[in-house]
Amino acid sequence: MGFADAGYLSDPHKGRSQTGYVFTMGSTAISWRSTKQTLVATSSNHAEIIALHEAVRECIWLRSVVRHIRGTCGLKSTIDKPTCIYEDNAACIEQMKLGFIKGDNTKHISPKFFYNQQQQALLNIEVNQIRSEDNVVDLFTKSLPKSTFEKHVKSIGLRKLSELP
Repeated sequence: MGFADAGYLSDPHKGRSQTGYVFTMGSTAISWRSTKQTLVATSSNHAEIIALHEAVRECIWLRSVVRHIRGTCGLKSTIDKPTCIYEDNAACIEQMKLGFIKGDNTKHISPKFFYNQQQQALLNIEVNQIRSEDNVVDLFTKSLPKSTFEKHVKSIGLRKLSELP
Protein backbone atom coordinates (compact mmCIF):
# COMPACT_ATOMS: atom_id res chain seq x y z
CA MET A 1 0.00 0.00 0.00
CA GLY A 2 1.07 3.57 -0.50
CA PHE A 3 0.57 6.98 1.00
CA ALA A 4 0.85 10.28 -0.88
CA ASP A 5 0.77 13.86 0.33
CA ALA A 6 1.89 17.36 -0.50
CA GLY A 7 3.00 20.21 1.70
CA TYR A 8 1.53 23.19 -0.15
CA LEU A 9 3.99 26.09 -0.54
CA SER A 10 6.56 24.54 1.80
CA ASP A 11 9.06 26.90 0.12
CA PRO A 12 7.22 30.24 0.00
CA HIS A 13 10.27 32.07 -1.42
CA LYS A 14 10.19 30.04 -4.65
CA GLY A 15 6.50 29.11 -4.54
CA ARG A 16 7.26 25.37 -4.45
CA SER A 17 5.39 22.66 -2.63
CA GLN A 18 6.75 19.43 -1.15
CA THR A 19 5.87 16.00 -2.56
CA GLY A 20 6.07 12.93 -0.40
CA TYR A 21 5.14 9.29 -0.76
CA VAL A 22 5.89 6.04 1.00
CA PHE A 23 5.06 2.46 0.00
CA THR A 24 4.93 -0.38 2.46
CA MET A 25 4.88 -4.12 2.06
CA GLY A 26 4.14 -6.26 5.08
CA SER A 27 3.99 -3.08 7.23
CA THR A 28 7.58 -2.17 6.34
CA ALA A 29 8.57 0.79 4.19
CA ILE A 30 10.11 -0.38 0.91
CA SER A 31 10.14 2.88 -1.04
CA TRP A 32 9.82 6.52 -0.06
CA ARG A 33 10.59 9.95 -1.40
CA SER A 34 10.40 13.56 -0.34
CA THR A 35 11.25 16.27 -2.83
CA LYS A 36 10.36 19.79 -3.81
CA GLN A 37 7.98 19.91 -6.71
CA THR A 38 9.57 21.09 -9.95
CA LEU A 39 6.72 23.40 -10.88
CA VAL A 40 4.67 25.92 -8.99
CA ALA A 41 1.33 24.48 -7.88
CA THR A 42 -1.47 27.02 -8.07
CA SER A 43 -3.53 25.46 -5.27
CA SER A 44 -3.24 22.82 -2.58
CA ASN A 45 -5.37 20.54 -4.78
CA HIS A 46 -2.91 21.02 -7.65
CA ALA A 47 0.01 20.19 -5.32
CA GLU A 48 -1.80 17.04 -4.14
CA ILE A 49 -2.42 15.86 -7.72
CA ILE A 50 1.27 16.36 -8.52
CA ALA A 51 2.23 14.38 -5.39
CA LEU A 52 -0.26 11.64 -6.24
CA HIS A 53 1.13 11.50 -9.78
CA GLU A 54 4.66 10.88 -8.46
CA ALA A 55 3.31 8.19 -6.10
CA VAL A 56 1.38 6.51 -8.92
CA ARG A 57 4.49 6.43 -11.12
CA GLU A 58 6.47 4.80 -8.30
CA CYS A 59 3.63 2.36 -7.66
CA ILE A 60 3.51 1.23 -11.28
CA TRP A 61 7.29 0.71 -11.25
CA LEU A 62 7.14 -1.25 -7.95
CA ARG A 63 4.36 -3.45 -9.34
CA SER A 64 6.46 -4.22 -12.43
CA VAL A 65 9.51 -5.08 -10.29
CA VAL A 66 7.49 -7.45 -8.10
CA ARG A 67 5.90 -9.03 -11.18
CA HIS A 68 9.34 -9.51 -12.79
CA ILE A 69 10.90 -11.02 -9.65
CA ARG A 70 8.01 -13.41 -9.10
CA GLY A 71 7.99 -14.39 -12.80
CA THR A 72 11.74 -15.00 -12.84
CA CYS A 73 11.44 -17.22 -9.77
CA GLY A 74 8.55 -19.16 -11.32
CA LEU A 75 6.07 -17.89 -8.77
CA LYS A 76 2.51 -16.93 -9.55
CA SER A 77 1.96 -13.19 -9.61
CA THR A 78 0.03 -11.85 -6.65
CA ILE A 79 -0.59 -8.49 -8.30
CA ASP A 80 -4.14 -9.04 -9.41
CA LYS A 81 -5.68 -6.44 -7.12
CA PRO A 82 -5.11 -2.70 -7.34
CA THR A 83 -2.52 -1.19 -5.03
CA CYS A 84 -4.23 1.05 -2.49
CA ILE A 85 -2.79 4.56 -2.31
CA TYR A 86 -4.03 6.71 0.56
CA GLU A 87 -4.45 10.44 0.07
CA ASP A 88 -5.85 12.98 2.53
CA ASN A 89 -7.12 15.63 0.09
CA ALA A 90 -10.87 15.16 -0.40
CA ALA A 91 -11.05 17.25 -3.59
CA CYS A 92 -8.27 15.23 -5.22
CA ILE A 93 -9.96 11.94 -4.34
CA GLU A 94 -13.37 13.14 -5.53
CA GLN A 95 -11.86 14.15 -8.87
CA MET A 96 -10.27 10.71 -9.19
CA LYS A 97 -13.64 9.03 -8.52
CA LEU A 98 -15.55 11.26 -10.94
CA GLY A 99 -12.92 10.86 -13.64
CA PHE A 100 -12.72 14.48 -14.65
CA ILE A 101 -11.53 17.86 -13.47
CA LYS A 102 -14.25 20.43 -13.28
CA GLY A 103 -13.86 24.17 -13.55
CA ASP A 104 -11.49 26.64 -15.13
CA ASN A 105 -9.33 26.83 -12.01
CA THR A 106 -8.15 23.24 -12.38
CA LYS A 107 -8.11 22.49 -16.10
CA HIS A 108 -4.34 23.11 -16.32
CA ILE A 109 -3.59 20.00 -14.25
CA SER A 110 -5.05 17.50 -16.66
CA PRO A 111 -1.99 15.63 -18.04
CA LYS A 112 -0.85 14.31 -14.66
CA PHE A 113 -4.42 13.83 -13.49
CA PHE A 114 -5.39 11.74 -16.49
CA TYR A 115 -2.38 9.44 -16.04
CA ASN A 116 -3.50 8.83 -12.46
CA GLN A 117 -7.08 8.33 -13.64
CA GLN A 118 -5.97 5.89 -16.35
CA GLN A 119 -4.04 3.76 -13.85
CA GLN A 120 -7.10 3.67 -11.62
CA ALA A 121 -9.32 2.65 -14.56
CA LEU A 122 -6.82 -0.13 -15.41
CA LEU A 123 -7.18 -1.34 -11.80
CA ASN A 124 -3.48 -0.86 -11.08
CA ILE A 125 -4.23 1.58 -8.28
CA GLU A 126 -7.12 2.49 -6.03
CA VAL A 127 -7.04 5.92 -4.38
CA ASN A 128 -8.72 6.07 -0.98
CA GLN A 129 -9.09 8.83 1.54
CA ILE A 130 -7.30 8.80 4.86
CA ARG A 131 -7.60 11.26 7.71
CA SER A 132 -4.79 13.78 7.58
CA GLU A 133 -3.56 12.84 11.06
CA ASP A 134 -3.26 9.19 9.96
CA ASN A 135 -1.33 9.89 6.75
CA VAL A 136 2.13 8.54 7.56
CA VAL A 137 3.77 10.36 4.65
CA ASP A 138 3.42 13.57 6.66
CA LEU A 139 6.83 12.47 7.95
CA PHE A 140 8.22 13.67 4.63
CA THR A 141 6.13 16.76 3.94
CA LYS A 142 5.79 18.78 7.14
CA SER A 143 6.97 19.38 10.68
CA LEU A 144 5.22 17.17 13.21
CA PRO A 145 4.93 17.02 16.98
CA LYS A 146 7.31 14.45 18.44
CA SER A 147 4.54 12.01 19.44
CA THR A 148 3.01 12.06 15.92
CA PHE A 149 6.45 11.69 14.33
CA GLU A 150 7.26 8.65 16.48
CA LYS A 151 3.84 7.10 15.77
CA HIS A 152 4.29 7.45 12.00
CA VAL A 153 7.90 6.21 12.07
CA LYS A 154 6.80 3.09 13.92
CA SER A 155 3.82 2.51 11.61
CA ILE A 156 6.04 2.26 8.50
CA GLY A 157 8.34 -0.24 10.17
CA LEU A 158 11.31 1.97 10.95
CA ARG A 159 13.02 1.23 14.26
CA LYS A 160 15.78 2.72 16.35
CA LEU A 161 19.04 0.76 16.45
CA SER A 162 18.45 0.14 20.16
CA GLU A 163 15.16 -1.64 19.28
CA LEU A 164 16.80 -4.13 16.90
CA PRO A 165 17.43 -7.69 18.14
